[in-house]
Order: sequence, then C-alpha cells, then structure tokens
Amino acid sequence: MPHIPPSDKALVPFVSVENMMKLVHHIGIEPMLRGLAEYIEQDFRRWDLFDKTPRIASHSAEGVIELMPTSDGEVYGFKYVNGHPKNTSAGLQTVTAFGLLANVGNGYPVLLSEMTVLTALRTAATSAMVAKYLAPKGADTMAMIGNGAQSEFQSLAMKAICGVKSVRLWDIDPAATRKAAHNLKGLGLDVHLCSSAEDAMEGAQIITTCTADKQYATILTDNMVGAGVHINAIGGDCPGKTELAPGVLHRAEIFVEYPEQTRIEGEIQQLAPDHPVTQIWEVINGSKPGRSSAGQITLFDSVGFAIEDFSALRYIRDHIGSTDLYLELDLLADPDDPRDLFGMLNRAAP
Repeated sequence: MPHIPPSDKALVPFVSVENMMKLVHHIGIEPMLRGLAEYIEQDFRRWDLFDKTPRIASHSAEGVIELMPTSDGEVYGFKYVNGHPKNTSAGLQTVTAFGLLANVGNGYPVLLSEMTVLTALRTAATSAMVAKYLAPKGADTMAMIGNGAQSEFQSLAMKAICGVKSVRLWDIDPAATRKAAHNLKGLGLDVHLCSSAEDAMEGAQIITTCTADKQYATILTDNMVGAGVHINAIGGDCPGKTELAPGVLHRAEIFVEYPEQTRIEGEIQQLAPDHPVTQIWEVINGSKPGRSSAGQITLFDSVGFAIEDFSALRYIRDHIGSTDLYLELDLLADPDDPRDLFGMLNRAAP
C-alpha cells in the first residue's frame, strides 16, 4: 500500500490518559482544579446559550452507559461515560469516559480526549465551585463519606477552592479509607480516619457523600444532619440510586444543575415532581439567593451535567497548545476532491 501521509485537515488532537496525567502534573493539581472551576463557572454564567437535554442513558442490571451532549452555538461537545458499581470487584474502574469537541460551523472535531481522569477533576471542581456559594462562611472541615476513586479529588478541590483545612474520611470498607488517607498524606490537609458516618460528620460544615452501590440507600439519616451544614450529594446519579433520607431533603434548601435531569437521577427522585429547587446557575448569576442564613441546611444534589464536561474539554483545548502532551490522530478522511472519497480509497490500494 502506498504511503499517503494525512493532511492537516485529517488530524485531530488527542489527549491520552498518559498525557492527561502529565498535564495535571505540569499544571499542578490544585491550580488545575481552580482553573476547571473557573471555566465551569464561566459557562454557567452563560447558561442560556447552551443546548440542554438530560443525558441519554442505556441502563442494564450491571450499570449504565450514557452520552452527554451540549453546544453553545459555536462549539459542540459530548461525553461518553459508564457507571458500573461492580466493576471494582473485577479490577475495573466504576466510571470510564472519553469526550469530544467539534466546530459547529463545519462539524469537524477539534479535540478528542480521555475523560476518566478529567471527569474526576471536573466533578470535584464543580462541587467546590458550588460550595463556594453555599457552604457556611468560614467552613474549614469536610466529611468525606465514601472513599472511592473520587474522594481525594473532592478533598483537594475543597481545599484549593473553599479553604478547607481538615477532611474526615469514612467508608464501609476500611481499606478504601486507608487508601484515601495514604494518597492525601503530605498534601496540606489534616486527615482523620473515622469509625462511622456519624463520626466523620463530627464538627464538619461540609458533608460530601459519594458511594457507589446502585440502590436506594440511606447514608445520611434525618437525625444525623444538624443545622447550618452544606451537603454535597454526588453519589446518587441514576434512577434507583440515592443516599439521603427523605427527611433530610425536606429540611434542606435544594440546589441542582438541571432539574429535568436531576428529578430522574438525583436525590430528588424521592420527592414530588414539583418540589421546589433552585438551579445553581441562577445563584451564580445573582438572580436567586444561595445560603440565606447561618442555620440553613443547603444541599447540592449533583448528578453531573454536560455543560461541566464541555467546560472541562474547553479547558484542556486551551491548555495543551503550548505543550507536547497530545497526539495527532488521523481521524478524518480528507480527499483532494471532497466529492471523490472512493478515489482516495483507490489510490491507497496495495
């Protein structure tokens, strides 16, 4: 077969897992978390420009596979992501993902990227960006209930963006707690290993729940939650999967990304379809209040939304140009004559 090198139009930048990890270390994980939060906040401020739809999900007994698309009218983006809680028992990740940005004007992709690592970063950045608006003033202690793959990212994001100094770890599996504590050692947080969820919540002003089982669970009962805390609920993210007792929801002021998706997938799937919630973009824009009193319980019922992934991919696109931390994939056919795709194929014959 004759060697026909690809043209520039055929090449699409691709960020592999290896290069994503190198980029995180090149930028620094805390500066990158702050940068991602800034990009997400910027896009939430222009919320009205985006196409918005609940993610397209294919559910099975084992888990879920989802597509998350959006566009701001100039750039289109989507993420492919799965959630399979039993994967860890087989040595596999619970969540894997990749994503793409494309030029709306001509439909050509401009970036393809791994998003397993990037999703962990953007989820944590979103949590901390929201906590900046909703957490009690001066909050410096966080309970991290569920110490799986997301826990270290959440802890560092709350430190980098909200000034959290101490994290209290608990998981039903003590090995997961030991793992998280080991990974966070020397990163500037005061880390406590706790014996129960109640123990973890002692003195915490921010409570993050992030468990994996696909079931209606009660990680926080009503009597566990006192006044004046902010709950960052990120584990309940599909139909039939929750973490909070209904009583907690009825006592809290609830903030969400996109109600049409959260009512299907979030903690509020347990409530009436018309239960009042506030969209977090309205708080960021100043059109709705966030925390209104010291004793209020605020709840961010976070399920993840496509605009956050769009923001994260936009951040990567803007930060790889001055590095060599990407590959150029020969992804697009580019015949000399756009109408002669078959001729291009013929010329490549051996």
